[in-house]
Amino acid sequence: MIRSRTLWVTLVIFFVLLLLPGFIPEFYVYITALMLVTGLLATSLNVVIGYGGMYQFHHGVFYGVGAYTAALFLVKTVLPPGVAFIAGPLAAAILGFLIGLFCVRLSKLYFGMLQISLGSLVWAIAFRWYSFTGGDDGIHGIPMPPSLTSTAQAYYFIFGVVCVSLVILYVVLRSAFGMTLRAIRDNPHRCEAIGVNVRRHQLLAIVIASFFAGVAGVLFVVLEHSVFPDLLLWVFSLELFIMCLLGGWFTFAGPLVGAVLVIGLRTFVSVYTDYWTMILGVILILVLFFLPEGLLGHLLKRYTFDRDGTGEAAVDVEG
Repeated sequence: MIRSRTLWVTLVIFFVLLLLPGFIPEFYVYITALMLVTGLLATSLNVVIGYGGMYQFHHGVFYGVGAYTAALFLVKTVLPPGVAFIAGPLAAAILGFLIGLFCVRLSKLYFGMLQISLGSLVWAIAFRWYSFTGGDDGIHGIPMPPSLTSTAQAYYFIFGVVCVSLVILYVVLRSAFGMTLRAIRDNPHRCEAIGVNVRRHQLLAIVIASFFAGVAGVLFVVLEHSVFPDLLLWVFSLELFIMCLLGGWFTFAGPLVGAVLVIGLRTFVSVYTDYWTMILGVILILVLFFLPEGLLGHLLKRYTFDRDGTGEAAVDVEG
């Protein structure tokens, strides 16, 4: 029953998003596209945090590297745009592999602190290397192919890539690898005892998450036609972490919900007050105290618990 209802809700959302540009102003098309990009990025982070139980505190560095790689290919080479769009995720995945090699040797807070340190080195390079990355000014006016020049064209490209990426991530997390990753999250010592290579699974999860963060970075370039060092800053990664917490980091769609909430607050509430982050902080505190599973996680748990008493399991099943 739950799976059937989830499928219907997913199909309704899909067709609404597919038809949306024909009914709303261009500004709202842009905001929706930004929500899709950020939602994919938060979902990729959740692969490591929610499903892997790793403290990935600087996930934004892979997003930024994917964006910068695509931008540099488009600006400084004469190669086809498709090469740039592929190079971004690959560069992010390679960086994820290199950083992950060091980080998986540690656990919990030490894992996160080491990743922040290594990611900050990448940010410093982008921030200081003016002749190559544009320094703190970033890169602007990035040329796009004629089929991606308008906001509507960019939206449909982003919508298609995000849908395909989410399906791939869902299949990966529902596979034997995804189940093993959850087992490692819950009890890594027991997994080691039965012969599971914990570090290898954790490293692969980081590479997968980094790759799709790079995909989101490329989509950001398609939407914005620019890139800047703040994408690589660890503070931005903290915002992604909040998205996962708000939506529900033990559910697949939770980070998407969190991304919509945060982008919506930033866009619409900031029109009326400069203290929108304080409102976000209050919402986060309330969620942590009263809805520790996140908004979507709480709904899934309550819906199932009311019927068969398996609420906590339902959160994972829906993931």
